[in-house]
Amino acid sequence: MPKVLRIINRFNLGGPTYNAAYLTRYLPSDFETMLIGGVPEPDEESSEFILNKLGASYTLIPEMKRSLNYQNDRKAYQIVRNIIREFKPDIVHTHASKAGGVGRLAAKAEKVPVVIHTFHGHVFQDYFGPMKTLFYKNIERRLAKSTTRIVAISDIQKDEISRIHKITSPDKVVVIPLGFALERFGINNDLHRKLFREQYHIRDNELIVGHIARFAPVKEHGIFVEALSGIKEINGQRVRSVLVGDGETRSETVQYAINKGLTYSTPEHPNPDADIIFTSWIRDVDTAIPAFEILALSSRCEGTPVSLIEAQASGVPVVSTRVGGVQDIILEGETGISTQSGNPEELRQAIVTLLSDKARRESMGKKAREFAMSRFHYTRMVSEHAALYRSLL
Repeated sequence: MPKVLRIINRFNLGGPTYNAAYLTRYLPSDFETMLIGGVPEPDEESSEFILNKLGASYTLIPEMKRSLNYQNDRKAYQIVRNIIREFKPDIVHTHASKAGGVGRLAAKAEKVPVVIHTFHGHVFQDYFGPMKTLFYKNIERRLAKSTTRIVAISDIQKDEISRIHKITSPDKVVVIPLGFALERFGINNDLHRKLFREQYHIRDNELIVGHIARFAPVKEHGIFVEALSGIKEINGQRVRSVLVGDGETRSETVQYAINKGLTYSTPEHPNPDADIIFTSWIRDVDTAIPAFEILALSSRCEGTPVSLIEAQASGVPVVSTRVGGVQDIILEGETGISTQSGNPEELRQAIVTLLSDKARRESMGKKAREFAMSRFHYTRMVSEHAALYRSLL
């Protein structure tokens, strides 16, 4: 029975955890799998509840943290080497950058036959300055040489990794889009909409633009706030927004909203009539998304944004900046609209376009659900990974 050791950066809420969890839980029974990963940062929401709900076993490595730290990284490296020696995997599959560095070096040292790495996003543009970006590119190029296969989660990401940033050759990269358990989305939408709006004092005739993302610089919440600050009402209906998530830039986003003349509500300072509602994290987002007319995303860099897939599965059209794999997970003009990154006016116009046309929103929402359910279910993703593993073994 082939053994697969799966290593993830850290168990924080986001797409990589879902990916690793479904692969760990649902990989065919002729594989034995083990999942290990780091702990979330203090400003991040833990994703262990996802694994617990699925019944997927995992092991925490506290030494594996987001930032570069020689002592912690060295300890994490040695721990992973020890696990490899004990578990004796036929495949080591790493997910995201820190796990990819520590895990692949450990796998090479222990002579693991097959080493696979998945890029969930990357830091080759818009994250750091030129010198630091070059530093990370050179690390990834060296790691790629000893990697059997690299998994990209979209065609666009494959092009970025191979052709634009030249991390490795295209023939080493295989595209396997993410997959999720989407059955709970789009069910009981009317009830969820009613309950969520009652909880946050949102009237039936108010138009809501949602945004789901951790609060971090790369997510550009300020662009979203600026876009919304120019939309007070449409066709006589008040426009409000709901920001789901938390993190290091929440306080400055609140201050930015104040500077733009917007009122706000947070869990610490509730305001039932606020223009912008900051909810913090909501684990069961399937109960929140139906309350939105549209879901927007303002990031300057993304891999495959889970929130856009979940919104479409809920029958809610999306508006997003045109970054990373976004164009691979929406049908332009049919399930959503993409805009230029860093352009609040273009984002505002796309939001206004959809808020002004209820019939179009409903038509796009129906198409969005059909599209998401057919393309992004976890069963497809698991079967494609199993086929990749077998081909390499």
